[in-house]
Amino acid sequence: MIRRLVRLALAALYAVAAVAHLVAPAPFVGILPGWVPWPGAVVALTGVAEGLGAMALVQPWSARLRRAGAVGLALYALCVWPANVSHMLIDLARTDGGGLPLAYHLPRLAAQPLLIWAALWAGEVLDWPFRRGARPAGE
Repeated sequence: MIRRLVRLALAALYAVAAVAHLVAPAPFVGILPGWVPWPGAVVALTGVAEGLGAMALVQPWSARLRRAGAVGLALYALCVWPANVSHMLIDLARTDGGGLPLAYHLPRLAAQPLLIWAALWAGEVLDWPFRRGARPAGE
């Protein structure tokens, strides 16, 4: 039950993000590190990846497809980490008082591993730390 709720919440989060990336890409293009080629295309592709991952995570027909979607979303969350770091550095470098504060960026960066784990757990790729019948080490 909890896994299903996490799966639905993640799918909703990524579906909303997908629409945002595809409908209003400018803010996302603006936070990409300078070394990323074709930023507009990259943002569009990330939107497509988020949407496909969200759909795969919640479709009821195939556990294999659900696991593939979960792995894809976990890898996606790992791959966008540099953009999140870049966004923080851009905001910290602003001298006009604009941008988001560290109180936004640090939790966002710290949440990235949680998003990776949540996708893998919700997609039933891993059970840790909620193994059924698991005993503490040494028992």
